[in-house]
Amino acid sequence: MSTRRLLAVVVLVPLLAALALWAFAWPAARTAPRDLPLGVAGPAAVTAQVEERLRQHEGAFEIHRYADERAARAAIEDRTVYGAVVVTAGGPTLLTASAASPVVAQLLQQAVTERPAAGGGQARTVDVVPASASDPRGAALSSSVLPLALSGIVAGAVVTLLGLRGVRAVTALVLSAALVGAVAAALAHSWLGALAGNWWAEAGTLALATLAVSAAVAGLAALAGPAGIGVVAFVVMFLGNPFSGASSAPQLLPEPVGAIGQWLPPGASATLLRSVSFFDGAAATGPALTLTWWAALGLGAVVLGDTLRSRSRGTASTTDERTLAAIG
Repeated sequence: MSTRRLLAVVVLVPLLAALALWAFAWPAARTAPRDLPLGVAGPAAVTAQVEERLRQHEGAFEIHRYADERAARAAIEDRTVYGAVVVTAGGPTLLTASAASPVVAQLLQQAVTERPAAGGGQARTVDVVPASASDPRGAALSSSVLPLALSGIVAGAVVTLLGLRGVRAVTALVLSAALVGAVAAALAHSWLGALAGNWWAEAGTLALATLAVSAAVAGLAALAGPAGIGVVAFVVMFLGNPFSGASSAPQLLPEPVGAIGQWLPPGASATLLRSVSFFDGAAATGPALTLTWWAALGLGAVVLGDTLRSRSRGTASTTDERTLAAIG
């Protein structure tokens, strides 16, 4: 038995290390724009030249056409595109939104302004939706993904290991998530100044992100036993965190990693937090529904697991009573 355990450790540890390196290092090493939504606005004769130059970056950009700068700005504020090239008689202008992704904003500047753009002259850059002045690189926002995931895993594990069941477990999960959201908003918004939206909306987003993970941990553990904690922790930490695109953008990750990440709590929480904090809730429906489904299914699994356990105990008790009656 000891030899088997030794072999298990010797094989398992390198395997986990290799998996972690693949999950974290591979997407980072393959970061590049892939169908990144980008707008082009201005007269058709001039924008055609801009589009042709952008298409030289094969598969990098998904071009959206707009009539003028006003429409392009509205699209950026609605999170339809990450930026736009506007060509007018006064020359070309690159509109960016560093609040959506400082990495993408810098990438667009390199792609558009490194060479003179069609329309005459070097393109000037205007940040339509800037990131917080206290966190211009978005480091604090992207760094919040891992602590929220860890908080959710710990909360779900504690509820499971303490033996809380049914309504008590649900209450503990909801209240702990609410407190995490309030504390996180106080730190990120009030203290660090990394968030700039409505305080309560941000606190609710952070709480929902925590509840999505903690409910999933406790729910799967209620149905499958303590092993469920490890399964959810693995999915969230080894897939959700590196696939979230929080430090860059989902469209910069290899396919289908970016799409998968948005279906997991870390990616959905980062996208929702940006929408709530800087874009007045634009494009928040998708990630909000993703987190809500995770939370609802997890809490439902907690209640279902308690119900199944109660029925099992009741059946066992009835069987024992019948056996004792027959013996008597």
